[in-house]
Amino acid sequence: MREERKAYPIVISKEEDGFYYVSIPDFDIATQGESIADAMEMARDAIGIMGIDYLDDGKVLPEPNTKEVESGADDIVTLVDVDFAEYRKKVDNKAVKKNCTIPYWLNVEAEKAGINYSKVLQDAIMRVLGINKGVN
Repeated sequence: MREERKAYPIVISKEEDGFYYVSIPDFDIATQGESIADAMEMARDAIGIMGIDYLDDGKVLPEPNTKEVESGADDIVTLVDVDFAEYRKKVDNKAVKKNCTIPYWLNVEAEKAGINYSKVLQDAIMRVLGINKGVN
């Protein structure tokens, strides 16, 4: 599946609470933002997440403008572009916090030795999975 840049229509509606509701018809999803710029960025992020999920599941990305765009008189209809290859790089390299438990005595010894838990865990998981990839 080829990842590429696409521009999807979004509909931005100002809510009574001051937030901006964003409808993304082609993906049947919605998000919100604190400002118009934030709403557009949140839409880009939502489309990126959904698009990567589609690609990872072997699904074809929806083409822009495949769903009817419904808007009210005061709504803003605009396009948001997403580069799925760039979005994947951003997401794949994002740190994810994991909680793990080890015996107290082992923690004491590891702290004495100055062990970097994150590095050790990454190395161990890659070794178990047979992955040889440079991680910072």
